Amino acid sequence: MEAAVLNGIGKDLEVEERKIPTPDGNEILIKQQFTGICYRDILTKEGFFPRVSLPMIPGHELSGTIVEIGEDVEYFKKGDHVAGLIYVPCGHCENCISGNENLCAFKKTMGENIQGTYREYVTINQRALVKVQQGVPEELATIAACVTGMATHALDSVAGISPGKRVLITGAGGGVGSHAIQIARAYGAEVTAVTSSQWKSEELYKLGADHVITASDTFSKDLKAIWAEGANIVMENTGSATFKESFRSLAFGGKMVVPGNLSPASPEIPLGILILKGNTVAGSISSTRNDMEKALLLSLKGKIKPVIWDRIDLKDVNTALKNIKEKKNVGRVLIRFS
Repeated sequence: MEAAVLNGIGKDLEVEERKIPTPDGNEILIKQQFTGICYRDILTKEGFFPRVSLPMIPGHELSGTIVEIGEDVEYFKKGDHVAGLIYVPCGHCENCISGNENLCAFKKTMGENIQGTYREYVTINQRALVKVQQGVPEELATIAACVTGMATHALDSVAGISPGKRVLITGAGGGVGSHAIQIARAYGAEVTAVTSSQWKSEELYKLGADHVITASDTFSKDLKAIWAEGANIVMENTGSATFKESFRSLAFGGKMVVPGNLSPASPEIPLGILILKGNTVAGSISSTRNDMEKALLLSLKGKIKPVIWDRIDLKDVNTALKNIKEKKNVGRVLIRFS
């Protein structure tokens, strides 16, 4: 099979011929139809994850059909349709036992510590997998961990979204933001989408955004013109670029949840506002199997529609990475396999 491989930090990926792996023990071999391209893959390529082991096959958005299982696999069988977390949890620590496996200190992440998904066949430990119900579009199965599951974790598990909440979503035109709009609406929230690309506004309204504002150095004023009291929840997907204005958009008692950061720069938090307004800033990392199952159920019910900008061949992966960095997409870009 062909695989796209990162052989050096800052270098283009190279398409190489690799053997189809054989599952061992608790491992499962999955044949993929698609895998997603995440902005994290760009940051990995540029060297912002120093623990990455080279050469590395990037990618961590996994779904497909089981074609072979290891001798110790208990919960899955050949032919099952599955989707995977972006990491393999240890399964034994306090966080794993309590259902917070995304906080496992011993987890191994695809595309960083273990070989990733930019290939048709992938082996993964059964602890990372959930079954996908019949009727879920394959595109939504593929992004059930890193996109819809992650957004569900941020908005539900961390921020405590509920009907009637006012939710601000930054980076709304990207792969995460475009699906987060739909998830927030599915929970009954009112949504304001923030995008730096004004040409994406019409599409964001179609996805369910009640309001769309253009990212600027003062967009909190635009937000307050819509919601005088501010946002109950801010989902900050871009990080330092919009953090200041997102924070100033919070209502008294509002919570900012931060699942993404496109730049290594660290923003300042005005402690006076944090204290006097009783605000909360919370990090949100990835998703759990429970988050994935919630997202897959919303997908099955038609509450989430896949927002796919393009489906590319593996040979075009470097062009796709460049286009995503330049914000030329609305929604996710997928790599398709035969």
